[in-house]
This record gives sequence, C-alpha cells and structure tokens, in this order.
Amino acid sequence: MTDTLRPVETALTEASDSPKTLKRSIGVVGGTLLTLSCVTPASTLFVVVPDLFGSLGTATALTIAIGSLLCIAVAFCYSELGTLIPSAGGEYAMVSTLAGRLTGWLVFVLSLLVVMIVPPVIAMGTADYLSPIVHLDPAMTGAGVMLLATLAGLLDLRANAWITGIFLVLEVIAAGVVAVLGFSHSHRGIGSLTSMQVADTGGHATTVTAMLVVSGLAIALFVTQGFSTAVYLSEELENPRRNVARTVLATLAISTVIILVPVAAITMGATDLKALTGGDISSMVTAWSNSAVGTFVSLCVALAIINAGIVMVIQNSRVLFASARDKAWPAPVNGALSRLGRFGSPWVATLAVGVPGALLCFVNLDTLYGVTGVSVTGMYLLVAVAALLSRRGHHKHTPAWRMPLWPAMPILLIAVLAYILTQQETTYLLWTGGITAAATLYWALYLHPRKETHWVVSLPEDTQA
Repeated sequence: MTDTLRPVETALTEASDSPKTLKRSIGVVGGTLLTLSCVTPASTLFVVVPDLFGSLGTATALTIAIGSLLCIAVAFCYSELGTLIPSAGGEYAMVSTLAGRLTGWLVFVLSLLVVMIVPPVIAMGTADYLSPIVHLDPAMTGAGVMLLATLAGLLDLRANAWITGIFLVLEVIAAGVVAVLGFSHSHRGIGSLTSMQVADTGGHATTVTAMLVVSGLAIALFVTQGFSTAVYLSEELENPRRNVARTVLATLAISTVIILVPVAAITMGATDLKALTGGDISSMVTAWSNSAVGTFVSLCVALAIINAGIVMVIQNSRVLFASARDKAWPAPVNGALSRLGRFGSPWVATLAVGVPGALLCFVNLDTLYGVTGVSVTGMYLLVAVAALLSRRGHHKHTPAWRMPLWPAMPILLIAVLAYILTQQETTYLLWTGGITAAATLYWALYLHPRKETHWVVSLPEDTQA
C-alpha cells in the first residue's frame, strides 16, 4: 500500500496559492485539553448517560466500565497507528495506508457520520440546562451554539486550546459536585453497581440481561470516544511520533475517571430505582442540595456543551480538510475545502461543518444515537484490522509507539466488536449499512476510476519515515 503514502507537496496541485500543511503549535497539555473537551465528560454525563440509565439502570456503571476496558485496546491501536501515520485525516488516513483505499474510504464515511451528527444532537441539549435561568427553544439554541462554535473554530488552535481548557475546568467541577453529592447521599451500597436492575414503566424492578449490557456497549464505547481527536490533531501537535500516543492514553484515563466516578455516585445516591431509571440528574442534584447548586451544575453543563461544540467543529474541519487534500471530491470542492485562513485554520472546511450542523438542529434526530453507536463500533473494528497490518514491510521499521500484546490485542478487539455489532437493533444497522452502500457506490463510480489522481492519502513532509 505504499502508493497511498505521498508527501503533501507532491500530492497537492490544487489551490496552490495557500499553504497545505497545518501549523504545529500545541504540545501534550494543549492537545490533551482539546481532546478531553471533545470527549466532553460533563455533557456526556448529563446528555448521553441518562439514556443508558433508562435502559440499563444499575448496570450502567458496569457497562461503561466494560466499555472503558475495551477502549484501552482501541486506544493502543490509535496510539500505534496515529504515531505511525500522523495525519489530520485520522482513522481514514491510517486505514487507507495500511488496509487499502476502499477500506479507508469506508472508515472516512463512518467517521463523518459520527462527527457530523453528534455536535448538533448535543448542542440541542443546551436549552435544557439553561432553563433554570431562561427558557429557550432547543432547536434555536442548538443552532446558535453550532454557529458560535463555528466562529471559535476559525481562530488559531492555540487560542482554542486555552478557551476549551477553561471550560473544561468547569466541566470537571460540575462532575465533581455530582460525585460528592451522590456518594454523601447514598441510599444503597457499592453492591448496587452490579445488581443489574432497571425500573419498568410501572416503576417495578426488572432484571437487566447480559444481552442488554452487550447491546449497550455500542453507546458505552461512544461515551469515551473523543480520545481519537488526538489523531486528528496530529499534524498540529509538536513531535507527533511521541505526543500522539501520550495524548490518546492520557485522555482516555482522565475521561474514564471523570465519567465513571459520578455515574457510580448517581447509582448509589438515587432515592429509588424509578428515579435512577428516569435519568433526571439535575433534579437529583437539586434534591441532594438546593436549587442554587442545581443551577450552578446546569450552567456548567451548558458551558460544557458549548465547549464540546467548539472542539468537535475543530476536529471535523480537519477531517474535511484532509479529505480535500487527498482529493476525495471534484476539483472545485477539493480546492475550497483545503484552503487555509489567516489563523492557519481550514476556514472553508470549518464553515462546511458548522453551518450544516446548525441546520441539523431543526431535524428530528431521535434514532441517530443508535446510528452513531453502530458507526463508532464499525469504525473501531476497521481500525483494529489496520492495527493487525501495521508491522508489515517498511512500516515495521518506521519510528512509532508500539502497543503491547500485539497481535493478540487487535485480534481480541475485532472479535468483541464484531459480536457487539450483531447485537444492535436492525433499524440502526440498516441505516448505517445503507449509507455505507451509497458511499461504496460513489467509490466505484467516481473515485476508483480516478485512482491515480483521487483519494491518494498523503502525509506531511516532516512526518515521513
């Protein structure tokens, strides 16, 4: 697959009036702040986890813990591949180079599904957490958050690292308050974390089956999924051969603690099983303390969602920038999306992510969490396949961080992820499969006939082996 690995300057001919490499301006601390902000622990805790409480009850903490253990293997794959192939294209650059361009294209489509859908879905939750102060329309508020995030995404990356870092501190404080209040008002012992019970529609306790836990793992994987942002930022990290792995692993460890500890506290502190299954964390916080504390936590969550929107727009714009640089689209589109602005950010790609995201806030997205879970699982599976191929030929001797227990780690991960996919709802599998099929058709009719000039994955000059 060495024909897919070309320097940026030789692979690009379009839009030659602007620089084609992103500016290296952040270290491990800045990269970790940005990546943690994309995981957005507080908004995940308050927006995504309540859905898990509704279906898994007391088994939610156990499911997230299992998902986090699986993510260690995923993080190992990302760390090795991200230091071996440090490109703003992230997963698709890694997989294209190691497993072929069609496989990389499918990974790109799956990642695009995730990065385009998640920001507006989370942004629409802002209105709920501003309600203690002002009542707003969720769709309008979500659109406003997306546009604000788009404007911030046009700035220099170092400035955004500081902005998101400040917001991240507030996120951690909110999660810490929830953890302290939950543990201090515990209504059940630590054994409740493995009691596997959920309340039915009548409020009666029912048992959570092992199959429900396996099905919930797709969303549990999504809970800490944002650590992959470190790979998207690899062209802007100083010394990426070393710092990508450090950023990925540090982010996973920190985000797991920030999310899992409050989930355990909520499980133990909920007054009864019905309240836990209801998943109204704000009401629990108010009941444990007072309305002022509840309002403070809600505002912190609202800021966390805005923070997540900023980082996700930054991440997604880098993916589109890299796809244009690698000529995934017709020439005029490639030229526009690969154009960089005065701050060194891909400004057209940023607008192409943020504006549609604002419009998606007015669309019914109820089923898209399921589609996102399937997409994340499928994407991780293909990344694990690429990790199996990462030590062939000249890649074996390329300087890179190397995972322990290779190849057992990616083989085990492939088997587990494939099984998790078989346990997902048919509707979500069909939606994701249909989109993947359409992408394959685009590949067959447009990209493959132009394989000498299109979808040629490139790496920046200074990261060549």
